[in-house]
Amino acid sequence: MSVKAKSLLLLGAALAATIAPSFAAQAVPIQAAASEGATLLAKSETGATFRTAQGVLALTIWGDRIIRVSLLRDGAERTPDLALVGQPAKTAWTLDQQPDRYLLATPAMRVSVDRKTGALALLGADDKPLVGETDLYRRKLGGTPDADGAVRTAFTAPEGRAVYGLGQHQAGLLDYRGHIVRLQQANTDVGVPVLVSPAGFGLFWNNASVTEVAVDTPQAGNRIVFRSAAGEGVDYFLFAGPDVDQVIGAYRQLTGAASLLPRWAWGLWQSKERYGSQAELLGVAAEYRRLGIPLDAVVQDWQYWPAGRWGSHEMDPTRYPDPKAMLDTLHRENVHSIVSVWPRLDVQLENTKALDAIGGLYPKTYPNVYPAGEGRWYDAFSPKARALYWKQISGRLGKAGFDGYWLDGSEAELGGHWGEMAEVNTAAGPGAQVFNAYPLMHTTAVHDGMAADYAAKRPLLLTRSAWAGQQRNGAFTWSGDVSGRWDVFARQIPAGVNFSMTGNPFWSADIGGFFGGSPKDPAYQELFTRWLQFAVFNPMFRIHGTGEGKEVYSFPENVRQPLLDAVALRYRLLPFIYAQSWQVADRGASFLYPVGMVFPEDRAAQDLRDQYLFGRNLLISPVIEPGATSRSVYLPAGTEWTDFWTGARHKGGAKLQVAAPIGQIPVHVAAGTILPLGSPVQYADQSPDRPIELRVYRGADGRFTLYDDAGDGQGWRRGERATIELALDDKAGTLTIGARAGRYPGMPKTRRFRVVTVAPGVGTGLAEAAGRELVYDGRRVVVTL
Repeated sequence: MSVKAKSLLLLGAALAATIAPSFAAQAVPIQAAASEGATLLAKSETGATFRTAQGVLALTIWGDRIIRVSLLRDGAERTPDLALVGQPAKTAWTLDQQPDRYLLATPAMRVSVDRKTGALALLGADDKPLVGETDLYRRKLGGTPDADGAVRTAFTAPEGRAVYGLGQHQAGLLDYRGHIVRLQQANTDVGVPVLVSPAGFGLFWNNASVTEVAVDTPQAGNRIVFRSAAGEGVDYFLFAGPDVDQVIGAYRQLTGAASLLPRWAWGLWQSKERYGSQAELLGVAAEYRRLGIPLDAVVQDWQYWPAGRWGSHEMDPTRYPDPKAMLDTLHRENVHSIVSVWPRLDVQLENTKALDAIGGLYPKTYPNVYPAGEGRWYDAFSPKARALYWKQISGRLGKAGFDGYWLDGSEAELGGHWGEMAEVNTAAGPGAQVFNAYPLMHTTAVHDGMAADYAAKRPLLLTRSAWAGQQRNGAFTWSGDVSGRWDVFARQIPAGVNFSMTGNPFWSADIGGFFGGSPKDPAYQELFTRWLQFAVFNPMFRIHGTGEGKEVYSFPENVRQPLLDAVALRYRLLPFIYAQSWQVADRGASFLYPVGMVFPEDRAAQDLRDQYLFGRNLLISPVIEPGATSRSVYLPAGTEWTDFWTGARHKGGAKLQVAAPIGQIPVHVAAGTILPLGSPVQYADQSPDRPIELRVYRGADGRFTLYDDAGDGQGWRRGERATIELALDDKAGTLTIGARAGRYPGMPKTRRFRVVTVAPGVGTGLAEAAGRELVYDGRRVVVTL
């Protein structure tokens, strides 16, 4: 269809089917267009279209809590919806034509369109806007480059309420009010155009170009302003809460459920830049096992290939004589391994030529950032290139038996001059338009390939960058090549928490910093210890860095005990973490939460940059200053909190000074928590049939869902899984262990539980506590506390 023909169609209701295909089936013309304001054009089962001064505004109901808002430039084609999965869900909704507005309502969401201005707003329970469009006269729909953004829209900011999300950034910010955030992929900086607020909503700006977001700055006023470098119109989604898990759950309904990762993924990973031989990698795993230090994975970083063969996915036979035998040995020791692969290839390789032959490479040859040399980069936006790229990996590294892949340089790094992606033409369109989405498509290539070729393994990736929807690809994003300094360590806390609020729960940082110090240096020993303690309460528990190895056993024995205790605590937490991973995959849960999102009514909790929640009930307060043996902790209002280490109970809404000797990170547990702790193990898959200690924190009612399955593979998707509902009735003083629901191959017939009511000095700290022992056979049990 010609541009001229499309322009003519814009004059009538027939445009509804052109701009928003979901309206095509049953769109009914209602009224002619108006010259200003908003006039209803058509209504269908999935939404409505309105004529506005700038064109046709299309609203699509994707679910009870999801609405899409699109206003394309006249004659423009919609850019590919790379982040989205599926189609709008069948949803009951109404359209009420009121004198001053149109009101769209689902059972969980109400949206208004102002008749006079055309501005859209998501409404709260009090009928007041939670977030809404403003300054429409300054809205821009793209097509012409502009220093102030080719595509631009302003929203009213929720007054006095924080704004979180927008990816992972290194400025040390949690609440973005008063700041401008640039969304442009780079090493250590990850741009994801998703934000949430304790006001009870989320927003996904569906534009993958380089974007700046001004949040309540002096120039923006009380507004959130999105300015994108390229695009063909305004396209965004609003998500209604009020609870954070409802918001994140709606986002994942739109962009894909978070993956359920294998159980071993939650144990300790040991990595280094780099282990240089088969013997060295095997030696690391063997030493952990000899010393009895728990371990689940060792990582093979880059430059394992023969000289001049980067991108061949070959392992240098002089240093890695038998990769399959290496992996077989690790697997017999119950250790897994992932291997580094890049989207970059040396110029004259067979793999390079094969990709070039199908148009799967960008034309330019880029200089390496390191080491010296040059190479080609594959076009992850091309389905054919993605399929061939994975086939090349699978044919060598996959067949050797690796359990996952480390996708380094996934921004894409290209020549190391951040912004070069805007200069290429991709299979999905100009690089300027799809700029930030490269990591999504790159992880898609390897995730989808691994899922198809190795069904016995759940896809597991590690990547340096991310975009919207990447939670569906089983990929941990790590915070890049950060330095091992106290100030950098402190900035990882809000970086990871904000990343989690983009709907992607899988985050990590190099424990101790990539550019770290020496295990022999007392100053670095302290930093590493505090970083390791923080990482116990991260989604991924991974030691990595350049220079000297940071293996736990590389630290002198006289400073090693706090490290051993941190690792032991992580392994005791495995039943809790694996159960939480099910809540993440099945519902809208996260691992990391800003305190202000779980306690939205506590304004003092909105900008706690050095505290966060692991799950919804564990308040974590890392020690981020050298020499500190205590720290100030704010306990959110609305519940009581128990010190994990002492059992002392405190009221919320207050600050207190908490002891933090070198062996302890301050942890407080919310009243009503049922915390499952496993028995000491050497690797994660040892834990399912071992006794579980159920620590009960009185003071409120509470619930928890224990989850288990085979630990790997896709059986869980076929219903091969089991859950046990735990319920605390605080007034009655009982813990109910519900009847087990479901089953899976190899499921133990019975489980052993030890119920411990936490009190001062009882059920505290790392050690296993005495309590009421019971053998559970799958039938409901009520335990009197």
